[in-house]
This record gives sequence, C-alpha cells and structure tokens, in this order.
Amino acid sequence: MSIPTPTFEGVALTVTDARPTADPVAPGSPDAAEAQDYGTSTKRRPGWEQALVYVVVGLPVVGLIVGVVLAAMFGGISGTDVGIAFLFYLISGFGVTVGFHRLFTHQSFQTNRPLKIALAIAGSLALEGPVIRWVADHRKHHAFSDDEGDPHSPWRFGDSPRALFKGLLWAHTGWLFDREQTSARRWAPDLIADPDLRKINKLFPVIALSSLLAPTLMGYALTGTAMGAFTAYIWGGLVRILVVHHVTWSVNSLCHVIGERPYKTMDQASNVSWLAIVSFGESWHNLHHADPKCARHGVEKRQIDTSAAVIELFEKAGWATNVRWPTEKRMA
Repeated sequence: MSIPTPTFEGVALTVTDARPTADPVAPGSPDAAEAQDYGTSTKRRPGWEQALVYVVVGLPVVGLIVGVVLAAMFGGISGTDVGIAFLFYLISGFGVTVGFHRLFTHQSFQTNRPLKIALAIAGSLALEGPVIRWVADHRKHHAFSDDEGDPHSPWRFGDSPRALFKGLLWAHTGWLFDREQTSARRWAPDLIADPDLRKINKLFPVIALSSLLAPTLMGYALTGTAMGAFTAYIWGGLVRILVVHHVTWSVNSLCHVIGERPYKTMDQASNVSWLAIVSFGESWHNLHHADPKCARHGVEKRQIDTSAAVIELFEKAGWATNVRWPTEKRMA
C-alpha cells in the first residue's frame, strides 16, 4: 500500500523525506560574552536546577490532590476558578503551541516585535522551561526523531511491550530529569542572537512565579477572600499548569506510538484525534513531521487546529507575515 502525499484543499504538500536539521540562522550573538553562557556542547544540569525540575513537575500534582479534596469538602469548583483556569490555559497553551513551537522553533511565520515578546512570555507561563532551551530540545528532537539522539523518543529502549512501556514513561516525563542538557548554541543560535529572547529566557524564574501569582491575585480581586485567592492559586495556577504539561507531554509520547500515520515521515509520528482540541491542534503530529514548517498541522477536513486559527487571526490583523500555509507554493 502506497503512502499518500499530504494535501490541503486538493493541493499536494512538501514532504520532508530527510530529517530536518536546525534552521539556518544568523551568526553568533551580538553580545559574545553573554552568548558564552549558553555553552557550545551538551552539559550537565546543576544540582539546584535539577531540584527545581522535581518541584515544577511534582508541585502541580500536589495541587491537583489539594484541589480535589477542597472540591469534595465545599461542593465542587467555583465558576470563578474554572474561568481563571481556562483563561490562563489559553494564554499559556497558545504561548507554547503558537509561540514556542510554530514561531520560534519552526519559523512557520514571522511577527512584529511586540507579538514576539508577548508569545515568548505567554509560553514561559506554561513552566515548560525557558524559551531557548525549549526550542533547542525540540529542534534536536526533529533532527533525530525516534532515533539515537532524540531527547524524548518513546522507542528509546526498543519495541517490545516492556521496552515500549518504559519508553512511553521516558518520553512523557522521564526525559525531563535527564541532567544532560541540549546545547542551545548548537540548536538555537538564532534565539541567542535575539536580545529580547535572551532577556525573557533569563527572566524565566520571574515569569514562572507570576504564572502562579497572577491567578491568585485575580481570584482575590474577584472574590475578595483569602480562600478565593487560594482556590484560584490551586486551579488557575497549579492544576492548569499540570494539564498544560501533560497535554504537551502526551504529544511527545502518545503521538509517536498510537494513532494514524497517513503521510510519509522518517519516524513514528502519528495523529491522535482525541487530543486535538486540548492540544490546540498539536496532536495532528504526523503531518507536522512530514512538513515541520507548515503553520497548519490539521490540514484535512474536520481536523481542528486552533493554533492555526490564532495565527490566521494574527495575519489578518497584520501582526504575522510570511505565514507558511499549506498552499500551492508548498507543492512537492
């Protein structure tokens, strides 16, 4: 059975037959001394930072437990908490999918400076790591997808049921605790060369704290009570971060093991339709690995891709340009 070429509105798309490498970028940072901070090769994460990884991954789980207990004690979750959680889920989620992923990693479109800064901050609110490290890891993933060198392939340990189960755990969460860090200067030199992104990258701890503080303050402003502030911290802060994390990690793990693979790729990237809405279209992963720079991942009819819809809104507003849509210009 032949594997079809991906199409959109009847037009064939470019298929990436070779593994994509890091995009061509500008030479080094204008601030050479500052650029040295990012290193030229893989290095080990310091102990204090390793401890923070455990906190960032574990604390939201504690938040969920506390939230469930409070909901059981007080008769459910308030509409205020649901609204705050949903708002920050949209901001941080689209910050990752539109900003970190489609803009900064794959350069699927270009944007003005204010929107670039806003997307970098919004993505940082998800607490998935600083923007430069996130991009470096993801570009390396595409360069070695499901092969040796991929930071988070579920096929890392083999294809037996036991090995694949272990690999799924690794791809979903385990790889985050690996102390070996991807070289940012190798995989994201263009971001290092951008003063705005360097600054946002350094401010990641402050942005991370604000991701918890902002829902808390909003909860207090809307309810006028300390309990309202606390429950907003739990649901709009910790639980929201937990959901964003596990949706992103599910794309790394599940979308390389289960689902449909209608298009030719060099790996096991697949489409998982039931993840599409909560992942804002990221789970149409098979087409994404067939054509990584395409701004729309859900190219077939009824494939919901809200990240692409957001990019389209930015384009209509004049904030996004040179969008790499699946059109005749992308014909094979």
